[in-house]
Amino acid sequence: MSKLEVDTIAPQSGTTVTLGESGDSINVTPGAIKDSSGNIIISKSGTAVTLGASGDTVSVASGAEFVGGGIQWQSTIVTGTTLTAVAGNGYWIDTTSNACTVTLPASASVGDRIILTDYARKWGTNAVTINQNSLNFQGYTSPNPVYNTEGQSVDIVYSGATQGWIPNSDDDVTFETSQSYDVEYLLVAGGGSGGAGDAAGAGAGGHLTNFGGTAIGLTPGAVYTVTVGGGGAAAGSPGSKTQGNDGTDSTVSGTGVSLTAIGGGGGAAAIDPAPNRTGRDGGSGGGSTTGAGGSGTVGQGNDGGDDRGGGGGAGAVGTTPNGGNGLANSITGSSVTRAGGGGAFVPPGGSSGSGGSGGGTNGAPSPSARTSASPANTGGGSGGGDNGGSGTGGSGVVILRMATADYSGTTTGSPTVSTDGSDTILTFNASGSYTA
Repeated sequence: MSKLEVDTIAPQSGTTVTLGESGDSINVTPGAIKDSSGNIIISKSGTAVTLGASGDTVSVASGAEFVGGGIQWQSTIVTGTTLTAVAGNGYWIDTTSNACTVTLPASASVGDRIILTDYARKWGTNAVTINQNSLNFQGYTSPNPVYNTEGQSVDIVYSGATQGWIPNSDDDVTFETSQSYDVEYLLVAGGGSGGAGDAAGAGAGGHLTNFGGTAIGLTPGAVYTVTVGGGGAAAGSPGSKTQGNDGTDSTVSGTGVSLTAIGGGGGAAAIDPAPNRTGRDGGSGGGSTTGAGGSGTVGQGNDGGDDRGGGGGAGAVGTTPNGGNGLANSITGSSVTRAGGGGAFVPPGGSSGSGGSGGGTNGAPSPSARTSASPANTGGGSGGGDNGGSGTGGSGVVILRMATADYSGTTTGSPTVSTDGSDTILTFNASGSYTA
């Protein structure tokens, strides 16, 4: 690059000097322009740079651009929990002892620039959070950007009201203000298994949904882990008497989301000690052979029936001897009923209880017969058995519904993907994940 060194730049005529032509960039270094007496005639106050002295005229051709004036690096190392930043300044931020929140200016002009640098390479331990102070950052006023990479340096420039502050460089080029999108869900946990030995029915898996209500937000790029709960294991070998087994939970977890549907409670058996005669608590409670049934979880299911009762269902309590009905849900675009409780075994001479709608199975039809397993992915509780034992509870299911425009297409676990109008539905019949 050529370098021009002169003692004086004077106008050819008049008193006006024009620097540059349209489209040019002119770099100005503070202290580089002096008058005939050696006095510096470029000055800076706040974000304003002044060229010339009183009486002078400095003109820049239309379309030319001044670049610089330079960042004014602050000599004091920032160690506090807060910093109010000023445009045109650079800051060394030491987060060895604590995190730091940097508040940006409440107003800004195009071209305003601020640099923040990890002084002690501790941002990975204690992060720097930027308070946008109502101005946009990468086009949004929230969430507040968080910088947590060791040794990071963040150089931001104000681009105007629409996009606001934009990182000129920030080492990881992360979209710090990524926006969440709405998702509806249905989680059904695994159903319990009925008891064995003159036994009660099992409770259904917890039924947890926001379909038709308030959506949750998923963060783009975040991984959401899906666990589909299994049904309670079959109870009793031929001739044995034992309490039924609980189903396991179904969950969705990831950035900003933690959802759990509780596994269904196992059914009781007519055998001492006394706890075996009581239905187990769960998403819906298992039925009891003596006394009160197991408790259901509020918002997910109902109690089991008393005194040789059926298991609770998502839609109704268990009775003597029938299982409670499940709940219908149309998150997939069609109404499907899930999470019914299992019916109780009634000794010969009586009629065994019926399973509730939505996967609950009937009590054993005879002392030697094992009750049927509840259908997979219904969360149904299995019926109570006698000498033949009980079947397994039904496994659960997790369903996510979102706008097709938001759907990333990145999953594990091979969920079933379907559409309903402008929405995409993911049905997880086994555990997996979704990357938003």
